[in-house]
Amino acid sequence: MFYLLVFVITVFGILYYYFTRTFNYWKKRGIVGPKPLPFYGNLKETVLRREPIAMTMKKIYDTFSNEKVVGIFRLTTPCLLLRDTNLIKHVMIKDFDLFDDRGIQFSDTGLGVNLFHADGDRWRILRNKFTPLFTSGKLKNMLYLIIQRGDQFIQYVESLCEKQTEQPIHILLQKYTMSTIAACAFGVDLDDQTIERLNEMDKLMFTLNYSGELDMMYPGILKKLNISLFPTSVKTFFDNLVKTVIKQRGGVPTDRKDFMDLILELRQKKEVTGGKRQGGDEEKTIELTESVIAAQAFVFYAAGYETSASTMTYLLYELAKNPKVQNKLIAQIDEVLQRHRGEITYETLKEISYSDRIFDETLRKYAIADPLVRKARCDYTFPDTDITVKKGQTVVVSVWGLHRDPKYYPDPDKFDPERFSPENENNRDLCAYLPFGTGPRNCIGMRFAKLESKVAIVKLLSKFRVESSKNTPVNITFDPMRVVVFPEGGIYLKFIRRGS
Repeated sequence: MFYLLVFVITVFGILYYYFTRTFNYWKKRGIVGPKPLPFYGNLKETVLRREPIAMTMKKIYDTFSNEKVVGIFRLTTPCLLLRDTNLIKHVMIKDFDLFDDRGIQFSDTGLGVNLFHADGDRWRILRNKFTPLFTSGKLKNMLYLIIQRGDQFIQYVESLCEKQTEQPIHILLQKYTMSTIAACAFGVDLDDQTIERLNEMDKLMFTLNYSGELDMMYPGILKKLNISLFPTSVKTFFDNLVKTVIKQRGGVPTDRKDFMDLILELRQKKEVTGGKRQGGDEEKTIELTESVIAAQAFVFYAAGYETSASTMTYLLYELAKNPKVQNKLIAQIDEVLQRHRGEITYETLKEISYSDRIFDETLRKYAIADPLVRKARCDYTFPDTDITVKKGQTVVVSVWGLHRDPKYYPDPDKFDPERFSPENENNRDLCAYLPFGTGPRNCIGMRFAKLESKVAIVKLLSKFRVESSKNTPVNITFDPMRVVVFPEGGIYLKFIRRGS
């Protein structure tokens, strides 16, 4: 019994040492931060799935309000939380070449070569080749597809509201964004069976597992062990989707000029090259294997539908809570559409400028993708400071912290679209508003997301008002199991036909 007790105490002591061995790292360097807990570091509530990581980071951001940087531990791994917008600007923009990785890599064959997660060199090539898909000209060419799906969405809402005015709006908006991205990216229409399959994919793609925590504990281990963040069934689905579309088009580009056409154009070259890194002496190439193509299809779909559906959900929720804002938007929609005889064009949508302010304020108050993470390529000392991050360490930006900081946004819990009037935008620090990131590695699909959202909102509010129902939450709690920041249990609103 004595030896057993000694053994247990020894094992406990070894484990305790192992899971706390790094916890003096920032203290030795004179950088303050919250006290870490054994194993969990500063992420206990996140690891136990009690709150999203965005909320955990915001609490740390708020606690250390007088600091430029905060030393934190993602489990046992030291990293820096940046609070100072000038330091954020150096990482995201000025010294971007030294921080061009997002900090997590995983199996290339498990969708790891997608544009979002790709390492800096491969990202440069992919970004360079896919940027033309999101020019104004390309978006104008896709607009008719978005409008068609918008019309189908309104017809669907009308049919539902004949029976029940109260609806779970996120589920409705997911159907719209699913069909829109399917049409614009892959040139396919969704049937009930495909929608059901995509809903299954949603659970697999956007429900957290513990692979992220594994990589925090042992940075780079997913890549070394060839582990993916996503189940094999997700890869298989997008492999099959790409093969089906390529077969339908005979393996050559069509006149649709959508995502798959661009893929087919690139596929004919077999490999693609990108620009050189600043100071670099060689141009990198990527072989366009089926795995690489499937990875891009995956990230375009995932980013194109869920983030927009969630953003519009929050937007309509705020319009229901703020009827004066909703009235002002409806008045502008009516005026512009009447002047253009009800026709929606790219130029017409630009005239409905108040919707842009509402969209931006929604993402100010409800940042969907948070936190932002970057990995240092080399030892880096921030200008005019003695603060250094080592090669391979990560820096983190709390978007929720910045967006709810009264220094940048007085009365931050208030929904106020006038924060994004031209004069107010001009007076705000560039790095105090980061819903799509900033700098070279910002969200490539930002303009597409705004366009598909604007079409849906304009069409919806031209026929309906949204109001709170008895099931509409007064105070939102956020789902700790979702990858993106989303209300637990969803949001219910009433759709009231205008004029009724």
